[in-house]
Amino acid sequence: MASISELEPLFRFFMRFYRGKRYGTTPNTPLKKPLNECTVALITTAGFYISGQQPYVNGDCSYREIPNTIQTNELKVGHKSVAYDKSDTKTDANLVFPIDRFRELKNAGAIGSLNHRHFSFMGSISRPKHLIANTAPEVARMLRDDGVDVAFLTPV
Repeated sequence: MASISELEPLFRFFMRFYRGKRYGTTPNTPLKKPLNECTVALITTAGFYISGQQPYVNGDCSYREIPNTIQTNELKVGHKSVAYDKSDTKTDANLVFPIDRFRELKNAGAIGSLNHRHFSFMGSISRPKHLIANTAPEVARMLRDDGVDVAFLTPV
């Protein structure tokens, strides 16, 4: 990770004055069954979308459903931050959406199953109020309704 002094002047300025949020608690629910019996869903903030879905726009708090049947070469990178280097992500989407690695874990019996759908958000949301109040709870409800036991988040 780069230190602030290594960033370009515009990013240093932004980081110096951006007011991050602090939360007193971390959402955590202890597992009630062994991991090899759990259903797992992946969530990424890499801004992935697939053909037929709308690309993201700046500050976009929406999400895109990614079917479990997806092949990583079908994922399109829609992240809009100039501070996010997408080159490695375009080479190997598993760096930020490790679906192939989780398929391997499933085949090895380390996890029970993968959910039929996963979710992608765009990172670098400087005004997350709608995300916190609406979009994230909506996705959480869908995951609960799907019977997901574990959500694996890869933030970028």
